[in-house]
Amino acid sequence: MASLVIGEQRLSRREKPLLIAGPCALEDEEDAIRIAEKCAGLAEENGFFYIFKASYLKDNRSSLDSYAGLGIEKGLKILDRIRGEVGVPILTDVHCRQEIPSVAEVCDIIQIPAFLVRQTRLIVSAAKTGKALNLKKAQFLSPEEMGLAVDKARRSGAESIMVTERGTLFGYNNLVVDMTSFARMRPFDIPLIMDVTHSLQLPGGLGSSSGGRPEFAGILARSAAAAGCDGFFIETHFNPLSCKCDAETMLPIEKLPGLLRELSQLFDLVNSFE
Repeated sequence: MASLVIGEQRLSRREKPLLIAGPCALEDEEDAIRIAEKCAGLAEENGFFYIFKASYLKDNRSSLDSYAGLGIEKGLKILDRIRGEVGVPILTDVHCRQEIPSVAEVCDIIQIPAFLVRQTRLIVSAAKTGKALNLKKAQFLSPEEMGLAVDKARRSGAESIMVTERGTLFGYNNLVVDMTSFARMRPFDIPLIMDVTHSLQLPGGLGSSSGGRPEFAGILARSAAAAGCDGFFIETHFNPLSCKCDAETMLPIEKLPGLLRELSQLFDLVNSFE
């Protein structure tokens, strides 16, 4: 893995696992801060490099009536507060080129959503900010095809790039994760992240919203750690079922400490094999 620059910090290959965690979409400001503080503490205890993630807007919704977030102006103010008060790097996703300049002023990592990762001008615009990029692997792309998205970002000036595996469509309303994808994307020489909670989605499984199977989060995360991923993307909340977005997939935050202990041990074990 090439070194990764996030804000003022540089991480060398396999130095420590990455933890990208937070609520799916911003709802309550104080809740978001509490989650960031809790995750930051757990990450430090277990040897993870922590990045707070939350969306100001979720444009990929099943229904027009689905909750889509607080909007860019209010959402970025909250993310900026978390960055300043909690002192952690911030990751959020963009949905069009017009959002990128404002997001780049606040966030350390710009995420390209899975359904948009073939949008060339979106990747090019994000890359030109000089920020680190997280490219979510599309549900319809092979591991090898993600190399084309990485190439777009690199040739447009991005020096710090991550790719996040989030499952592949397996018929209707289901996803499956092929653990060979980490080995097949390893030649990209960038950090490879496992999106634990989104990979447990049942897209459109509840009719007007997506279902999920969070009870399998541990199995999926441990499998990815054994397969050699470099970090974990985990959406979490104190009370997931009270949330307006991805309630069925987020991990209850009380289950995060045990999972991080396991993943830290597996990360060290896999490193010992290399």
